[in-house]
Amino acid sequence: MPQSKGLNLFAALVYIFMYVPIIILVVFSFDNSRLAVEWHGFTLSWYQKLFQNEAVKSALYNSLIVASIAVTVSVFMGVLVAVGLSRARFKGLALIRGLIVLPIIVPEIAMAVGALILFIAIGLPLGLATVIVAHIIFCLSYVALTVAARLEGLNPQLAEAALDLGATPVEAFCKVTLPILAPGIISGALLAFVLSLDDFVITQFTAGVGATTLPLRIYSMVKFGVSPEINALSTLMLTVTFLITLTAEWIRMRSNRTLHHE
Repeated sequence: MPQSKGLNLFAALVYIFMYVPIIILVVFSFDNSRLAVEWHGFTLSWYQKLFQNEAVKSALYNSLIVASIAVTVSVFMGVLVAVGLSRARFKGLALIRGLIVLPIIVPEIAMAVGALILFIAIGLPLGLATVIVAHIIFCLSYVALTVAARLEGLNPQLAEAALDLGATPVEAFCKVTLPILAPGIISGALLAFVLSLDDFVITQFTAGVGATTLPLRIYSMVKFGVSPEINALSTLMLTVTFLITLTAEWIRMRSNRTLHHE
């Protein structure tokens, strides 16, 4: 019993260590003082000023473009990769599957430098296009892994039954396999969207003039000091990230329960 209380206390301290800075950030985004070090009263003025900031709006627009295109392409490629590897049978398959995980394991700084060197080598000018390509690389891994996990619980006899009933392989995939994979695809897409929206290191190395995303804009604003405007912007990003992640987790848990019932 004392051991259990000690573990609970340790867990509570870990959560406090992780979330107290976030709580402070959110609280001071509503502070009436520009210094954001001592509470002076509640206000929404920093959020109003934030929505009037054209530079922030432009950065948000760029972030949404990058995340939307990167996720769309990575979902298409990730589903094909996951389905193909689940049906493949050859030597070295485990190595190929390991390579899918590699972009997640490799440090972001190494991925960023590698992407930068590649773009310079092929003569591709840095801009939104290079940021999108770099984001597709790591988004693809997350989508492929999420779909592959969903495929683990898929009954292969369902697709075979559709083929026996006269469906073509494409029809069997679109009408049988794809609907079953849909929760995993949506969950992976949402997670990839959050990761792309929040990425800083890879974007910093691969972005060019006019390709400033929201994390880069926040970094440039922080150079002049942490103002309540930055707190407000960070709070909004935290809220969006939390909601998307919560939705993805809910879809994943619901799909897992459905598979177990089946």
